[in-house]
Amino acid sequence: MALVVFDLDETLISTDSDHIWGEYVADHNLVDESSFREENQRFYENYKRGELDIDAYMRFSCRVLAEHEPALLIEHRKQFIEQRIQPNLLPKALELVDSHRQKGDTLIVVTATIEFITEPIVELLGIENLIAPVPEQIDGRYTGEVVGIPSFAAGKVTRLNDWVRQHNLSLDGSYCYTDSINDLPLLKLVENPVAVDPDPGLLKIAQSQRWPVISLRG
Repeated sequence: MALVVFDLDETLISTDSDHIWGEYVADHNLVDESSFREENQRFYENYKRGELDIDAYMRFSCRVLAEHEPALLIEHRKQFIEQRIQPNLLPKALELVDSHRQKGDTLIVVTATIEFITEPIVELLGIENLIAPVPEQIDGRYTGEVVGIPSFAAGKVTRLNDWVRQHNLSLDGSYCYTDSINDLPLLKLVENPVAVDPDPGLLKIAQSQRWPVISLRG
């Protein structure tokens, strides 16, 4: 039995959930549409280039939560999952998750997308454990801030190591599945790194390191 770490966006689902959540909230007039769409796209492109300012992005990502009542946000999140996430589930990804589950492995998603968005997605995938940035709440309202270290790039390693210690687990025989060059620190941490439909930067490194490269699409 091993620890199996999955990235979420563009790995287990065929889209970036944070980016399309941004499109959803703009479509439903929960934000100032024109400026929000532009910022959302800019952050997404910076992420793809490996140039994301994670602190600025966390403030941007959590801003919409602070501007609305939690009950309204939860209702919109339900619609978002049904309309925009479920069509992007990947059968091969579900099979991969199930194959590790059948072996008795411990499964966890480690993602840079905030917990408010990712928690119900991870439940859909049947994975019990999640590490994600946690939006701060005070008196039941979101503040627009994030609690602790965002799980992005090296922050994923910090958060995962803390989680492993807290649960008395080991990285012996561990796996990591991801599409993104941003997850290189995490891939180097585990014993069995796997590139999944990788971006060009990760593909180049995976080939040079002779890491497995797989596709969960189609």
